[in-house]
Amino acid sequence: MSITSAFTDNNEVLVISVKGAFDFSMLNDFRQAYSCDMDKSTKVVIDMRDTTSINSSALGMLLNMQRFLEKEDGEIAIINCNQVVEKIFNITHFNKKFRIE
Repeated sequence: MSITSAFTDNNEVLVISVKGAFDFSMLNDFRQAYSCDMDKSTKVVIDMRDTTSINSSALGMLLNMQRFLEKEDGEIAIINCNQVVEKIFNITHFNKKFRIE
C-alpha cells in the first residue's frame, strides 16, 4: 500500500498514484499528497492503475480532497480503474462528481 505524487513536467497536473487497497490506512499519505504547493497546478489526476480495492473511507477521502482543492467538475480526474473500483464509483454516483476515465 502506498501513495505517490508528482507534478507533470510542465507543472500543470498533479498525478497521485494509489497502490494496493485504498482505505483508511492511507489517510495521512493521501492528504499529504494533495496538500502540497497546488499553486503550481490547476488539475489533479488520481491514477488507480495499481489500486486493488476501495472502501467507503477512501470515497470520503476523495470528497475531502475535492472540498480542500475547491475544484469544479472536470478538474479532478480518476484514471485507470479496474472493474471492481469502477463499479463502486458507478454505484455510489462518484462518476457524477469526478471525471472517471
